[in-house]
Amino acid sequence: MNLAAVRFDTNGLVPVIVQDAQTGQVLTLAYANLEALEQTLQTRQSTFWSRSRGALWVKGQTSGHTQRVVEVVLDCDQDAVVYKVIPEGPACHTGAESCFHHPLTPATDPPLGEVLQRVYRTIQQRLETLPEGSYVAKLHQAGLDRLLKKIGEEAGEVIIAAKNQRPEELVWEASDLLFHLLFVLAEQGVTPADLARTLWSRHKPKDQGSA
Repeated sequence: MNLAAVRFDTNGLVPVIVQDAQTGQVLTLAYANLEALEQTLQTRQSTFWSRSRGALWVKGQTSGHTQRVVEVVLDCDQDAVVYKVIPEGPACHTGAESCFHHPLTPATDPPLGEVLQRVYRTIQQRLETLPEGSYVAKLHQAGLDRLLKKIGEEAGEVIIAAKNQRPEELVWEASDLLFHLLFVLAEQGVTPADLARTLWSRHKPKDQGSA
């Protein structure tokens, strides 16, 4: 990224949109000066300029809820920046996943990718803490073979629902299959982002060199 191309405002700042690199969810809006951008590119940790304190601040330095920056993108007018990040914990000081959680319009269903990522994170948390009464904890303790058997059972249910041409049942059974597939991925340390990279490498647009 050519920082000389960034068009800072009269206060030497540029707005920064922070976006979850895996789900596309917008997490927060902050500001950065040249030093903050330089530090972000160097450390790969979200770094901003605090207008209230008049100082640099690194996301998570106090709370522990850090953001690992995987990409920094400048917009077409060169006066706004996007940090694409892997968040470790909530972005908002309120504990919410995103600072944008006060809808002004009726809620709509989130994109599938965002839902899968959230479900995956929940499964990871359950595996880390193994809370009593948790389905994830119970199935984990039953062993990998039981989980893999569950995958086979759910796949069979999907086949039956599709064969019988029952769309509502198919949606239900396919959701069960996806949940248990995410469970297996979490057990094996594979992430939805790993799947996304593989699928994208197979199906990316021709002008970007698809196979």
